[in-house]
Amino acid sequence: MRPFVFVNLAMSADGKLSTFERRQVKISGKDDFSRVDAIKADADAIMVGVGTVIADDPSLTVKSPEYKAGRVNKGLDENPLRIVIDSTGRTPENSEILHKGEGQRVIAVSNKASQERIESLNEYADIFVSGEEKVDLNSLMEALYDNGVRKVMVEGGGTLIWSLIKDGLVDEIYTCIGNLIIGGKNAPTPVDGEGFFRDDEFPRLQLIDVEKMDDGVLLRWKVLDNEN
Repeated sequence: MRPFVFVNLAMSADGKLSTFERRQVKISGKDDFSRVDAIKADADAIMVGVGTVIADDPSLTVKSPEYKAGRVNKGLDENPLRIVIDSTGRTPENSEILHKGEGQRVIAVSNKASQERIESLNEYADIFVSGEEKVDLNSLMEALYDNGVRKVMVEGGGTLIWSLIKDGLVDEIYTCIGNLIIGGKNAPTPVDGEGFFRDDEFPRLQLIDVEKMDDGVLLRWKVLDNEN
């Protein structure tokens, strides 16, 4: 068994997440920010790749005092469990995700991570070790489920999202498309990684909902042929 997993992302009208320099761009507006905060507060865990941690230094905390209070009233931490997928233990020890806001943290590493890095990061987060060269995402999801995690929100980046989709671990995708064009052949897209190559490999989606959001549009997709 594994948790329900959904990806949430905002991209430009031409399918870019940021500039080719990986500089953050404000793609969506206040309505989408509020929506994201609400689904974040409703999740048991938020997952992100180490590349996003290094590039953007997100805290992944719930912003609304009302949503925080709602979680506390349910006997939960103010913030969901925050998980970094970091095969070699590159997470900076001063990262916002390790210091800002109450709540538990997990850094998932592979056996390629040095014992020194594991011990250093273990001062700030629980360490999950699985996989030889890369984190075994299936094993991680099973462990999360066994520890009571039922809903995981994935915030990026593209390599992690590709890996999760490749392993059949994504159930839904929320895509907020903003009203701007970023361009650049090397600018990151929602799903990077190695990509899929044959027609029979391409994951298929079913459109669940379409909603106008700020000056753009929010699409909600179901990933087909995944069993939770």
